[in-house]
Amino acid sequence: MDIKTFVNVASSLPADVSILARGPHGIGKSQIFRQVAASINLEDGTVGVELIDRRLAQMTEGDIIGLPELVDGVTRFAPVDWLLRACREPVALFLDEVNRATPEVMQCAFQLVLDRELNGHKLHPETRIFCAVNASADYQVNEMDPALLDRFWVVDLEPTDKDWMEWAKGAGIDSVIIDFISHHPAHLRHAGQIEPGKVYPSPRSWERVDASLKSAEMSPVNVCGNNTPPGFYAMTLGFVGAEAAITFQDFVKNYALQISAEDVIDRYKEFSEKISQLSNDKINSLIDKVSEHCKGNEWTVEQCKRVSVFAKTLPGEMLVSLWNNVMDSGNVNNITRLHKYLGQAVLEAVTVARNLQ
Repeated sequence: MDIKTFVNVASSLPADVSILARGPHGIGKSQIFRQVAASINLEDGTVGVELIDRRLAQMTEGDIIGLPELVDGVTRFAPVDWLLRACREPVALFLDEVNRATPEVMQCAFQLVLDRELNGHKLHPETRIFCAVNASADYQVNEMDPALLDRFWVVDLEPTDKDWMEWAKGAGIDSVIIDFISHHPAHLRHAGQIEPGKVYPSPRSWERVDASLKSAEMSPVNVCGNNTPPGFYAMTLGFVGAEAAITFQDFVKNYALQISAEDVIDRYKEFSEKISQLSNDKINSLIDKVSEHCKGNEWTVEQCKRVSVFAKTLPGEMLVSLWNNVMDSGNVNNITRLHKYLGQAVLEAVTVARNLQ
């Protein structure tokens, strides 16, 4: 499920429905749940509750049930501060890394989920419980059996590149980093098998790149188009690994020449002069970006017009290549709309090519 859908659904569930989100590390589950917490409507008409974030993998049994105390000759467990608060007022309890906790801590967490109380301390009726697990064969985790899973609303989070870029814009992430991910979405997060000890990029690591470069006064937006300052590559390398760091450094150095698919589809008039100055290899790269955009997006009539204007500036072979890629996308609506504006030009380019053979 994408983030926008998840936030809309999760914030609308009843308070007594606990949520379990599964997904890879680094996608920003705590930040996603903060969005959910901020969108919750309370019975008194107010919107939003505070998120209390607790990482169960770092907790002992005493951190969740409290420590024993003697009161009037009777031993009882004094509740921890965050649990007591969740009982007295509506909050969102975020219990992260549930499947990496010790069995004792897991049992305490599940009592909160199942009974909405712990050691006689009942949660406030409007307190929500959010849980998250890292779902991957690359982690050492405790499996959750079906009897536990059916106590949750369970969702597998699959954030899209657009989800992250939308969040990044609101969070003040450097615009060049956002543009880099737009051009190179494969570097947002690693896909595939993980080698032990190797550094890979993740949405969280790009946030740390942004904060660190700003702290070192090397913000990409301030150094782009020039040779990157000493330490720029090394700092990036430590967060996202060699492959992403090399590509990012090259992107920043040559930023003035970077064009995205959206620059063609939504802003072609603004970028037409810059596009005309691109080398053939960068034009071919831009064709690939536009073709990839075609696969997962429905183009409007105006967007198809802009793509056709761009295509008609291309040499015949490149024009045909763009058209063939659009055809291979299988997006019938885009193919139909674009054919109206580009079909004749493609036919003429193919005819010329045949006459030259």
